[in-house]
Amino acid sequence: MQLIDIGANLSHDSFDHDRDAVLARAREAGVAQLVVTGASREHSPKALALAQSHPGFLFATAGVHPHHAAEYTDEADAEMRALQAHPEVVAVGECGLDYFRDFSPRPAQRKAFERQLQIGADTGKPLFLHQRDAHADFIAMMKNFDGRLGPAVVHCFTGTREELFDYLDQDWHIGITGWLCDERRGLHLRELVKHIPAERLMIETDAPYLLPRTVKPQPSHRRNEPMFLAHIVEELARDRGEDVAATAAATTAAARAFFRLPAA
Repeated sequence: MQLIDIGANLSHDSFDHDRDAVLARAREAGVAQLVVTGASREHSPKALALAQSHPGFLFATAGVHPHHAAEYTDEADAEMRALQAHPEVVAVGECGLDYFRDFSPRPAQRKAFERQLQIGADTGKPLFLHQRDAHADFIAMMKNFDGRLGPAVVHCFTGTREELFDYLDQDWHIGITGWLCDERRGLHLRELVKHIPAERLMIETDAPYLLPRTVKPQPSHRRNEPMFLAHIVEELARDRGEDVAATAAATTAAARAFFRLPAA
């Protein structure tokens, strides 16, 4: 069983002391390839460096998350464009809108998102998107680029049925995380994942965040890591009424096609 983790924040400092061991455990758990999320001016270059140090296994995205939108200057735009020139960078983002936290002012979020959508339009690379509590503005801004963008994935989907079908109507992909395993916040996803076409469904850990609450025993450090992708695909397959191997194969094929990854 080969799995592809489409979003792990492996440049996070919680991995600094054992990153090689984390990657070894991921391989042992069936993770054949992994996309390292770049979500800020600081961490996007680090994501690229990790991908370059593990050719064929790690890949990277490059972008500025809405939490960091206030840092999106002309210089930041030039940095993101330079990063996109590297073949190991397989998507633009993580970018989008987050009105739940509002760590950056909403006008700054919209400006940063628009500029990164323009990078997507200019490069043709896939988009790795974030949306939380900003659905209407998110959809409107994406529609401003109709016909000019490559494929898009709404990563770490946690939204409503209406949001899901709006995204599917746009032919976008959906990334599912361990949020699915959260009995407090994720129960609605158990039903919704049945409606995602196999060719547009992908899986991710969002490590070190979102440790699946159904992993037993829970690690004492509470850090999520890519080896738990195997647990997520098992839960996802059960909710979709599928064989685990079938769900694994479909999500891997979807991810490989979306990010244009070589065979592992």
